[in-house]
Amino acid sequence: MNPGDFALPHDALDIVLRLVAATAIGMAFGLERARRGKPTGMRTLGLVSFGAALVALGTTHAQGIQGAPDAFGRVLQGVDQGVLVGIGFLGGGVILRDPAAGKIHNLTTAAEVWAIAAVGLTTAVAPWMIVASAIVILIVLIVLCRMLEFRFHLKDHS
Repeated sequence: MNPGDFALPHDALDIVLRLVAATAIGMAFGLERARRGKPTGMRTLGLVSFGAALVALGTTHAQGIQGAPDAFGRVLQGVDQGVLVGIGFLGGGVILRDPAAGKIHNLTTAAEVWAIAAVGLTTAVAPWMIVASAIVILIVLIVLCRMLEFRFHLKDHS
């Protein structure tokens, strides 16, 4: 047995890096939520992002798909639609409506779960520059908007 026998092929290393990156991205956003006492935390968002990336990578690397551009496009489109609709259903489960107070709760949580799934899908198949851009925009959106909401008393942040 040679030391090189355990080396991962370039494609396999890229797949592992994408799965790890998707999981880490979800966990990082979940950590921010957990620090604020929100129930959708590190494990949940890490799993959402990992799961979305795994489905996309697993499907797009199925035998016979990569050699057929039309099939590849249809399969990827189906995966994207299925994951995002499924995550939308999951997110819908956290939304609470209080008709007496005229308020809706956890809408941002549902949107963040959905966005993290989209980041997981993107991490699986897109160039790293798109992934990095998505992360920066999400950080700005989540952190900056929260600061603005707090500053201008636009939302109760108790």
